[in-house]
Amino acid sequence: MLLKNTDFPVFPNTLNEFLRDWSTSNFSMTNTTLPAVNIKENEHDFIVDVAVPGMDKKDFKINIENDILTISSEKTSDKNTSDEKYTRKEYSYMSFKRSFSLPKGVINENNVKASYINGELKITIPKLIKENSIKLIEIE
Repeated sequence: MLLKNTDFPVFPNTLNEFLRDWSTSNFSMTNTTLPAVNIKENEHDFIVDVAVPGMDKKDFKINIENDILTISSEKTSDKNTSDEKYTRKEYSYMSFKRSFSLPKGVINENNVKASYINGELKITIPKLIKENSIKLIEIE
């Protein structure tokens, strides 16, 4: 199906928005793109992988408060292109905030680790180690 863009800003092309392939988008209610997240669990940890290419590790803020993991980022970049007859400046702004509820009383907040390699933010949240509390009861 060929959809024509009218390029007439006064009349938004509602049909194009409606027929768009929504299955490939990841938008928040504010129409900003949210990064894709995978959450895994193993015997010892919860592992949160966030796809955020083009960022720097200094762009992220990660915190855990009241068993809620919050990941946020804000990045602004400018691009300048000059010619003899005109100057063009393009702004690029990316911001997101994602929050996830963690199981209560299960995580070890003091040993959370995060790394950013090749466009992937990896957060490892260790579980509390519960010692086997086997109590031997003597018979009197």
